[in-house]
Amino acid sequence: MARFSELCLGPLETVPVSVVAQPGVTLMSLVADALGGRSQGLHPTWRRALRSAVPEGAEAVLRPLFTPEYSMVPDCLTPTAPLWETDLSVQLERLADVPPVQLLRELETDFGGTVPRQWQSVVDRPKAFIHAYAAILGAVWEAFGPIWARAGSLLAQETERVGVAVVSNALPPVLAGLGPKIRFAGETLYVPDPHPETFERGARRVVLVPIVSGYGASVFSFDRSDAVWFGYPVPGLNTLWTTREATAERDRLKLVVGTLRAGILRELARPCTMGSLAATLNCTPATVTYHCGQLEAAGLITRERQGQHVVARHTASGGALVSLLSG
Repeated sequence: MARFSELCLGPLETVPVSVVAQPGVTLMSLVADALGGRSQGLHPTWRRALRSAVPEGAEAVLRPLFTPEYSMVPDCLTPTAPLWETDLSVQLERLADVPPVQLLRELETDFGGTVPRQWQSVVDRPKAFIHAYAAILGAVWEAFGPIWARAGSLLAQETERVGVAVVSNALPPVLAGLGPKIRFAGETLYVPDPHPETFERGARRVVLVPIVSGYGASVFSFDRSDAVWFGYPVPGLNTLWTTREATAERDRLKLVVGTLRAGILRELARPCTMGSLAATLNCTPATVTYHCGQLEAAGLITRERQGQHVVARHTASGGALVSLLSG
């Protein structure tokens, strides 16, 4: 059964939000899937290309980072630690120069003084591990860099999408649609975590980090003092798997909530049954039920059983959002 860490955001109108195209988050998602056995939904072609690009024995080097019992990466080994630094070459150079004593100190702190046996090979030869680890990450990024460059228009459109949502008080549908592994309800975000905890945002900034890897991508950090951040699949990712170019969306409602959910919201100018919605929007009942569930979690629609049918209708917030973004 999936387990989730919880991030309590507080009233959304008070939440400061930023979008950062942080390549280090994408890099760690790629490494976790292709070499760490942690599925992020990476396209098989990409996975094969990355595995063939790294030095022999890379999976064995990375094994301590992805063992199920102790799934963690020390801060000094993460190219995501300098969150606002988006030049990955700088981060990879910094990582290669990590002093072995710093790594050992962080391992002692992270594991409360008793480093698990899975990390013993790293403790025995920390300098060799750092060099091998940096070489693996560098090889992965050299192979993937051209795809990251092609994703520039998607990342720019995602920044615009979130910006429109913030100024339109439409963050709930954005948070409810961040990917199949991430859930949002009320004022709480739920992200999959084998070692779940509950976190309070407090006064910290929320940073959204779109990931260019797979539709199952989920990477996050809720324990920084300055910000909480979470990575999610960048919308339109499938366009990078084909020769079809992504085009900028000019319909503001579709930009914020997506094409199908925009269609649902517009159809609900009058109450509709789930079956009629599916027929009108030319999708399966299961698909429309899933998306209505996300819109309901965001507070934009309600659903009520009436006899043999489930009837959906706008909430006041849902109707106001359609009016605001359709003008």
